[in-house]
Amino acid sequence: MAIETTLTPAPLGTNPFDDDHLREECGVFGIYGSPDATAHTALGLHALQHRGQEAAGITAFDGEEFHTKRVLGQVADNFTSQGVIDSLPGHTAIGHVRYSTTGETVLRNCQPLFAEFASGGFAVAHNGNLTNAMHLRRSLVSRGSIFQSTSDTEVIIHLIATSHFRTLLDRVVDALRQVEGAYSLVSLTREGLIGVRDPLGVRPLVLGKLDGAYILCSETCALDIIGADYVRDVEPGEVIVITENGIESQNPFPEQSPRPCVFEHVYFARPDSFLDGQSVYEVRKRIGAELAKENPVEADVVVPVPDSGTPAAIGYAQASGLPFELGIIRNHYVGRTFIEPSDQIRHFGVKLKHNANRWHLDGRRVILVDDSIVRGTTSMKIVTMMREAGAREVHMRIASPPTAHSCFYGVDTPERAKLLAAKMDVESMCQHIGADSLAFLSINGLYRAAGQGDGRKTAKPAFCDACFTGDYPTFLTDLQEQEEKQSQLSLIANTGG
Repeated sequence: MAIETTLTPAPLGTNPFDDDHLREECGVFGIYGSPDATAHTALGLHALQHRGQEAAGITAFDGEEFHTKRVLGQVADNFTSQGVIDSLPGHTAIGHVRYSTTGETVLRNCQPLFAEFASGGFAVAHNGNLTNAMHLRRSLVSRGSIFQSTSDTEVIIHLIATSHFRTLLDRVVDALRQVEGAYSLVSLTREGLIGVRDPLGVRPLVLGKLDGAYILCSETCALDIIGADYVRDVEPGEVIVITENGIESQNPFPEQSPRPCVFEHVYFARPDSFLDGQSVYEVRKRIGAELAKENPVEADVVVPVPDSGTPAAIGYAQASGLPFELGIIRNHYVGRTFIEPSDQIRHFGVKLKHNANRWHLDGRRVILVDDSIVRGTTSMKIVTMMREAGAREVHMRIASPPTAHSCFYGVDTPERAKLLAAKMDVESMCQHIGADSLAFLSINGLYRAAGQGDGRKTAKPAFCDACFTGDYPTFLTDLQEQEEKQSQLSLIANTGG
């Protein structure tokens, strides 16, 4: 039996002055064998809040019943009271923070999702995106499946439910063999905890331990917050099962060359996390150093666009021998629920979130370091802000290659036509944002900074870098079918058929 409590959601707004970054995907957390399972899960989700701020949820199992609470909003606003924690009893729990990349931002799409199978309850939390979800969904609906959400994660539940394999674990594996795309999953059953990372390892998943309890989560920072020890990364294609008998591991999928998302190192992961044994903070500093070597310019000061550009700016300053200064101060209290922007409020633009530190800018040649340029809107406003603060020259340096392609693996990117790098060359982009010069890190420089000293090997790249190169490591079935349908409709319209 499952008991679910939902909280009345506050209306969510979208901060109109933070639309020039790729949106984080989601974060997952699971723990088995702790008397404080729900409290630890809430803390772990708090540490993963940067991966999704639209919704959060926790499912706990007390040995008899599953208890779920899902909300629109952030962890700290909904999962900190003792009353909420006590309403989710059990020694095992999973949790999820969400930024919607598929499905609307409504409560029915919030995770963990729960289903009652013949074998018992099953809850799942998913980070990633399935690239054949719509194709599978149509097939399942035609066979009688009834969907309760528009989330691609529910496709996995229906595939499990309709599988002909005997054990639940075999049915989970059977379901995942049918999907394309990226997924890191934590699942809760009556018997224990299941964690799976897709065969390419696009999305991260790590294993930790705390006083005999095992933990699966998206990043090591979620282990740090509860004092847990990092054990290892979950391998691409690995299935981990944690029960009262301990921990088991299997690799049921055909082996593939791993392609973890390189943008985790650039922006998504918290800088205090470790990915594949590397400090994210140190990788970002090395990115800045590579950027300085590849794209030097005569200047007086290096200034980060906070907060995501800060580690790379430190690396750039150290490599170039230039002083590093916080020339932009960020207001951390402009949230997603700010205000609906009137035209008058929009006039203030980026100043609601960033303000120039004029003392370190007036009369100086400034190098601005940011992690990426998506639409270019924020870059334009910040360059203007630098000039208004007295900067003599403004040189923009970007700690990644040009983002010229959409992501289909769990990152919310604009359609390709809205990506600045998809419709302009670097010189045109420089003129568009109003900088004196603009330069991006090369793809080989990014690979070197991320631990691949010989750069990107075309035949066998070590990362998923599709947002930069257009080299997608999986089939994109839904996109292909959508394009074919649009082509057919266009043909019919042109022929009058």
